[in-house]
Amino acid sequence: MTSEQPPSASPSAGTAVGGAEQPAARTAPAPRRRLPSDRPEGAPPDPWTAFATIADRAPGRARRVLGRVHRALVHEWALAAYASLVLAVLMTWPTLRYPLHTLPQDIYDPARQAWQIAWIGHILPSDPVRLWQANAYFPTPHSLAWGDSLLGYAPAGMLGTGPVAAVLRYNILFVLAHALLVFGAYALVRQLGVGRTGSGAAAVAFAFAPWRLAQAGHLDIVSAGAIPLALAMLARGHGWSMRRGFRPRRRQAGWAAAGWLVATWQISLGFALGLPFAGVLAGVLLAIATSATIRRFRRPARRPVLGWGLIVADGLGALILVGVAALIAVPYFRVPGDGHATEEISFFSPPWRSLLIGPAESRLWGLPHAVPRSALDWPAEMTLLPGFVLYALALAGLVFSIWTWRQRLFLALGLGASLIFTMGTSFVGGRWTYLPVFGHLPASLQQRIPGRLMLWVTLLLAILAAGAVAEVTRRAEHLTAHRIPPWPSPWLRLATLVPMLILLAEGWNATPHPAVPDQPAAMRTASGPLLVLPTAALSDQTVQLWTTSTFPQVANGGGGFAGAQQARLRAAVATFPDRASIDYLRGRGIGTVLLLRSDAVGTPWERAGDVSVDALGIRREDLDDGVLFRLR
Repeated sequence: MTSEQPPSASPSAGTAVGGAEQPAARTAPAPRRRLPSDRPEGAPPDPWTAFATIADRAPGRARRVLGRVHRALVHEWALAAYASLVLAVLMTWPTLRYPLHTLPQDIYDPARQAWQIAWIGHILPSDPVRLWQANAYFPTPHSLAWGDSLLGYAPAGMLGTGPVAAVLRYNILFVLAHALLVFGAYALVRQLGVGRTGSGAAAVAFAFAPWRLAQAGHLDIVSAGAIPLALAMLARGHGWSMRRGFRPRRRQAGWAAAGWLVATWQISLGFALGLPFAGVLAGVLLAIATSATIRRFRRPARRPVLGWGLIVADGLGALILVGVAALIAVPYFRVPGDGHATEEISFFSPPWRSLLIGPAESRLWGLPHAVPRSALDWPAEMTLLPGFVLYALALAGLVFSIWTWRQRLFLALGLGASLIFTMGTSFVGGRWTYLPVFGHLPASLQQRIPGRLMLWVTLLLAILAAGAVAEVTRRAEHLTAHRIPPWPSPWLRLATLVPMLILLAEGWNATPHPAVPDQPAAMRTASGPLLVLPTAALSDQTVQLWTTSTFPQVANGGGGFAGAQQARLRAAVATFPDRASIDYLRGRGIGTVLLLRSDAVGTPWERAGDVSVDALGIRREDLDDGVLFRLR
């Protein structure tokens, strides 16, 4: 009987020879055949390819451009710009309700500044050499230097002609100036290291502080938003913030150069705010140079601490700013000043109690503060309340803040110094503070009103307040970090916005918006040199606005620092038409006098249009709205 061989007796297994087991012979494994990577020709497609990973197509040029535009439109700075514009429109309302026919606060200083911008836009494209020889205040040379020049608004002045366009232009710039106040302050506090909520609170506190409502008729004072914006750009360019210190890897010479250009633009708007700002920039440069020198000696290296690009940007930027400021200042030093600077500074220096008094244009504090406001010598420039809410938040920021104790001490010292300068001669007579710095400057440089330095007090208060608001927001987020989802609830988020809303409420305005008088028909065709009667310090500013149709040379002019000169003119022509006044006007080169009958009621010229001129050697033409006298 035959049995099957066990599996172990395979050829590959070892066999016993002579009682000893011999190892089996090993053979090399056969090589694996590679599977074909391509299907044979004519075979149907592999159904499994539908589940394979397909590479995304690169976006085309149009999609890339649209993506960048979308990201730019929803970026934080874009959203901040939108919010700034909306807040500016709402908080200055009703400025844009009738922008062709009304002006904020009154029709005097705004009318003159609307004329200034119109004149700059008119003369620069056609005859820039005559820029400072404005058509008003004839025949005074350098007459544009009687007030802040507002040269930075020249591009806007080139749009439109005539009084209506000038009024519309002024109102739009007025609103945009408030928007820049919000955006600039937000950018600065954000760069210093505060979150969005705290930066927003600081921005509205700075832009809509109650004291600023009293300056609604001064576009040059409202236009201060470039100051914090330039400081923010310079800080970003140098890679510095208060919370994180100096970070060399974040240096960007381009941002620093942009900051110097923005600062130069701010200087071009006028010296009332520009000159103190230039002093602050000089202090910033000194601090940068000192810090860089100390770091250089502590850590010797071949490359400079700031980098050559940043050094060049700072050097050229400072030189350009100084050069532009010096060029603009030349006509201001040629304009004669009226009165002694020290006397004017003493008159306009506010008392300490003015820091607690709100202006009449404040809807919240205007009426309650009417009695203490009436006790001030010049309420328009001495109601310096930055806001009781801002005071409270800044005080809280001294003890409860994201800032370190050293930073809080530094901010408090800066705040104290700013307050001392803002008080002018009310602090130890100003002998060691305001007068040595600003008392020897010409009156035309507009440093006679110390209260306008309240800008810096408000900015430092806002930074302190932002620290407190940011700390509250930080702790609120920390308390809710363990929630699911780990974010603050909507109600808690809204609660962190309460300080901002209260600050907005305190800055709510009750600014009047009077209607601008219509331009007389005779003003559209009258040729100069011309004198318009009646003439007065306030009404002459409206006459300046009326000249924006053809810009004839007129002897009229108000505001600014031409008070004494214009007063002599008005005294000399008070008896017009008579021989003495006619000879005086001829001596000044004035050949035409326009009498507006409707405006002359109640003035010395009420009956001037009915006086016989046959024996005076002049001609008279009766017009629909006035009388035209030809002196030649």
